[in-house]
Amino acid sequence: MAIPSFLCAMTSLTHLDLSYTLFHGKIPSQIGNLSNLVYLGLGGYSDFEPPLFAENVEWLSSMWKLEYLDLSNANLSKAFHWLHTLQSLPSLTHLYLSHCTLPHYNEPSLLNFSSLQTLILYNTSYSPAISFVPKWIFKLKKLVSLQLRGNKFQGPIPCGIRNLTLLQNLDLSGNSFSSSIPDCLYGLHRLKSLDLRSSNLHGTISDALGNLTSLVELDLSYNQLEGTIPTSLGNLTSLVALYLSYNQLEGTIPTFLGNLRNSREIDLTYLDLSINKFSGNPFESLGSLSKLSSLWIDGNNFQGVVKEDDLANLTSLTDFGASGNNFTLKVGPNWIPNFQLTYLEVTSWQLGPSFPLWIQSQNKLKYVGLSNTGIFDSIPTWFWEAHSQVLYLNLSHNHIRGELVTTIKNPISIQTVDLSTNHLCGKLPYLSNDVYDLDLSTNSFSESMQDFLCNNQDKPMQLEFLNLASNNLSGEIPDCWINWPFLVEVNLQSNHFVGNFPPSMGSLAELQSLEIRNNLLSGIFPTSLKKTSQLISLDLGENNLSGCIPTWVGEKLSNMKILRLRSNSFSGHIPNEICQMSLLQVLDLAKNNFSGNIPSCFRNLSAMTLVNRISVLLWLKGRGDEYRNILGLVTSIDLSSNKLLGDIPREITDLNGLNFLNLSHNQLIGPIPEGIGNMGSLQTIDLSRNQISGEIPPTISNLSFLSMLDVSYNHLKGKIPTGTQLQTFDASRFIGNNLCGPPLPINCSSNGKTHSYEGSHGHGVNWFFVSATIGFVVGLWIVIAPLLICRSWRHAYFHFLDHHICS
Repeated sequence: MAIPSFLCAMTSLTHLDLSYTLFHGKIPSQIGNLSNLVYLGLGGYSDFEPPLFAENVEWLSSMWKLEYLDLSNANLSKAFHWLHTLQSLPSLTHLYLSHCTLPHYNEPSLLNFSSLQTLILYNTSYSPAISFVPKWIFKLKKLVSLQLRGNKFQGPIPCGIRNLTLLQNLDLSGNSFSSSIPDCLYGLHRLKSLDLRSSNLHGTISDALGNLTSLVELDLSYNQLEGTIPTSLGNLTSLVALYLSYNQLEGTIPTFLGNLRNSREIDLTYLDLSINKFSGNPFESLGSLSKLSSLWIDGNNFQGVVKEDDLANLTSLTDFGASGNNFTLKVGPNWIPNFQLTYLEVTSWQLGPSFPLWIQSQNKLKYVGLSNTGIFDSIPTWFWEAHSQVLYLNLSHNHIRGELVTTIKNPISIQTVDLSTNHLCGKLPYLSNDVYDLDLSTNSFSESMQDFLCNNQDKPMQLEFLNLASNNLSGEIPDCWINWPFLVEVNLQSNHFVGNFPPSMGSLAELQSLEIRNNLLSGIFPTSLKKTSQLISLDLGENNLSGCIPTWVGEKLSNMKILRLRSNSFSGHIPNEICQMSLLQVLDLAKNNFSGNIPSCFRNLSAMTLVNRISVLLWLKGRGDEYRNILGLVTSIDLSSNKLLGDIPREITDLNGLNFLNLSHNQLIGPIPEGIGNMGSLQTIDLSRNQISGEIPPTISNLSFLSMLDVSYNHLKGKIPTGTQLQTFDASRFIGNNLCGPPLPINCSSNGKTHSYEGSHGHGVNWFFVSATIGFVVGLWIVIAPLLICRSWRHAYFHFLDHHICS
């Protein structure tokens, strides 16, 4: 609803806050009657269309007492004199214009904001758009806090900012300055907080940084800064938080970082050096920071042995992220740390071979990352009992052994559990209703999953992501999926499941990814999947499924981006309804018994016509609640090893976003479509082992990204087109035709006649058979006798023949 008019009659009001109330429409000019207002909040939600707009703000001119004004998310693009009006308010000290749309302001000759101390312009846009910091800001000489985050400003950081000598808080983050840090910033001696993260800054950090002796918080993260940490950083004795992550800084950590304190004993409490190129052993410098609560050093080149004494003084540490380095922790079996962690991430440390007993003392842990830490042990029973408060557990890529069901007395209740790539065995463990993500893949779990799946019948399970791939699970897949209604991803690939597809899987209305490839399932295409309309990825490959692809697959599963049915016994025609999957990026029907023609309607697979604009989201296991993995820009069609007939439809050449095309090992006839040169995104083409005739279209030379072309064993003739890549391909890719010219060692004769050319390794000519029937192939001997005599020729042309021919 609009702002109620009765509010405008309350002329005695001093404070009016309508922020985030979802009022929308025009700001009533009658609100100017509230001349006693000291505080006016009209800010809105940035995630919605601007809830309020104003064609002018003259109504503000009567609010002489106004000190605080919040117009965040308002559309003021037509209020051309907004700045003149605001500067006339003698008491205004705080102005919030985040997510606003403002008119571009012509710089005034005189601008006199007599009182403004705080200006907030987060994610503000201008009409028309500008790419620079407005110069009028540098005339606000009483500003104490200036926040210009996320305004897409470009060019160097303007040195007009040196005029704002009273600044204590400066936020220029989330812009695209594409410059180094200017020296003029280092002259703002009163700064307590400087935020330049994600500003596309480069160059080194100047030693002049030491002039900012009042700094309490410094954030230079997510830039392209290089070089070492300047020694002058030791002058910042008030520094409490230092963020330098995601840069290219190098060198060892200077010892003065461990002595950052001032006369009030305010120590550094938050330090983030992650994702840089730092080296050495940082604990030699940081071990004295007794007030340090958060330390992030992951993703560097740190190395060394960390001992008990190195950690003894870090008594305040609660968050510790140090993965992706080369550390070895050497502590005694009875060591009890002096800290109590809530976050622990030490992936790739050497902690083993025994399970680290000191973890038992950390009874406040919420996040535990011990992946790839050299543990050759079982998980002790006390771990599950002492850490029931843990929300995230990652023990993957170790050598953990044993049966979970014997060490866990109660069902697992940790929200996210990753025990993948270990040596766990026996039956699958029971889960509580609290688990959201479970990854037990690449272990040795065996037997049926009946108890695991069907044990809890009293209330629906909350699990969203289940990965049991690459185990030794056997028997039929249980038909209890109705108890797991929130599943988004299910991965059961590479087990020993038999029997038919369980009908209750059709009840998984939220399912987006289903992978059951490489099992022993039988029966027809699962009819129950007709109800799983949210499916993005379906992989039923490498099973014993048969029958046809039902037409409803294309009609009901319209969100599909990956459809993989390879290595089954599917038969019949490829249904035209598949072409209704406009989002499809990966179609793999290889190694089946499909017959008939390739559908010409493939041109309707519009996701394969978009060049460099498509990304497939696979819902896979991740960290915390980040479960999506980008497949990237991959688009592919693989119909190889079937019984497909007829011509290659010329319509397929409309798929100019297609990267990989494999039609090999079929019975296709006719020419290669002339328009194949229009498929500019193609990286590999395999048309081998068909009956394709005619010449290779010259346009194929236009495919500048082509890294593999195989047209061997067809009925092609003529000269191989000349192109930047074609002559670099192995000769085996062209044999079994009547082709000539490089890379084949056969010159094209002037009379236009060409010669057949075969290889000598397996798929080419059988030399024993040739010698026994020499009269039958005498013409062929004339061509290839030199190759038989010259070993280097044979090796050069045929060494990779078996390796490269697709089976």
